[in-house]
Amino acid sequence: MSTPTRFHRIRAVLDRRQPDLTVLLEDVQVPRNLAAIVRSLDAAGGLEAHAVWPGGKLKISRPASGGNRKWVPVRKHRTLAAALARLKERGFRILVADPVESATDFRQVDYLRPAAILLGNEDFGVTPEAREGADESVAIPMAGMGTSLNVSVAAALILFESKRQRAAAGFYDAPRLDPGTHARLLFEWVYPKLAALCRRHEAPYPPLGPDGEILGPLPR
Repeated sequence: MSTPTRFHRIRAVLDRRQPDLTVLLEDVQVPRNLAAIVRSLDAAGGLEAHAVWPGGKLKISRPASGGNRKWVPVRKHRTLAAALARLKERGFRILVADPVESATDFRQVDYLRPAAILLGNEDFGVTPEAREGADESVAIPMAGMGTSLNVSVAAALILFESKRQRAAAGFYDAPRLDPGTHARLLFEWVYPKLAALCRRHEAPYPPLGPDGEILGPLPR
């Protein structure tokens, strides 16, 4: 059962969601890394993550995700080519995190444009296919002996630079989801069981009042 306090908190989170900021994970294999990336994406206001696992199914570590998996779904793609094509169709620029000499300092990238941050496998990094399919390579400057950070740490740094730029530009000050998507997600997040009931009966979600009260009939 929803309370007005919970309803307003959920609506405030949806009001800050950034539908044009996401991550694309290429064969990230450690569940805790995946979970931490999803957690950082949620904190930056991302709407959903994308992933390709050539090796099969991978579970997200529940403790590391902080429960964010249900708020930030991970869309799975069969191949990297399919994922890249889908994101580019939706207008995303693909920014591959890759510590190569030609890469742009991650702090110098414009994240106000639609951005999908592509991160690679913990051991081998991104594949040649990822490099070729990306629009730009970005890197985190290193002053030590290491050449790169843990994939989840790198994701957090890049996402929070994205958040910094977007906050300065006012991107979190007003809802950026289209009204239909906002209303649908609001009902599903506040009343997940009732939303499932409506879907089973192929019935529309009823409208909600100012404090989350249900204003229309539900299927029986």
